[in-house]
Amino acid sequence: MSVLLIFIHVVICIALIMIVLLQTGKGADMGAVFGGGGSQTLFGSGGASTFLGKATTVAAIVFMLTSFALAFISGHHRGNSVILNKKPAAERPAAGTAPPAVPGTPDSGSVPPATAKPPGANTNP
Repeated sequence: MSVLLIFIHVVICIALIMIVLLQTGKGADMGAVFGGGGSQTLFGSGGASTFLGKATTVAAIVFMLTSFALAFISGHHRGNSVILNKKPAAERPAAGTAPPAVPGTPDSGSVPPATAKPPGANTNP
């Protein structure tokens, strides 16, 4: 479910960016103050909302709802965290060191104690 919610969130985010960039600013009617048009207000008409204005409002509401839902879901799934599943530093071996080998096992690379020879011992008399 969270994958679907993330997909919807990303699509709404892109749509919101596009809708906002398509709109003209309120400063576009500023020339009407200096005799450039028939508008009698300072910052354009305050009349009915345009389609892009309503689409911006709907997209912003859906964006906020998906943001809250994703935050809620991530806050309640603390058991899946990589950081929380790590062992404390005292229990982990130091970086670059091999784990301790059990003497006498074939993959430990050591010779069993019964056949071990001291360093420098010559096998030929």
